[in-house]
Amino acid sequence: MGLYIAMNGEGHLYSSELFTAECKFKESVFENYYVIYSSMLYRQNESGRAWFLGLNKEGQPMKGNRVKKTKPAAHFLPKPIEVAMYKEPSLHDVRETLPKVAGVPPSKSTTSEPVAMNGGKPINKPDPKETAT
Repeated sequence: MGLYIAMNGEGHLYSSELFTAECKFKESVFENYYVIYSSMLYRQNESGRAWFLGLNKEGQPMKGNRVKKTKPAAHFLPKPIEVAMYKEPSLHDVRETLPKVAGVPPSKSTTSEPVAMNGGKPINKPDPKETAT
């Protein structure tokens, strides 16, 4: 069993064993890939400005209505759970594969040849029989 972070109606942070509406925060990616968290439940009465989760220089929680999203107190660095690096395939490596329908002869677009692309549009390759003339 874990604990949830929550913000009450006065902007104070506390921990809760139960997940309540006060535990809901909106996660937003800010400049330079910082992450900021704003309360989904509470805002400033007059301006409607969101209340943000923030820690001061000593690591103590700050009242949500005193934290500005542009200040370092509200900036957090995300910790990736898993990093996976994938090679983006070249258009020359990608083949268009369509299911073969019984009784229908394969057309030029359903052959196993790679499809050349130009700006996202397939380019018909010239038939070698026609160009040999």
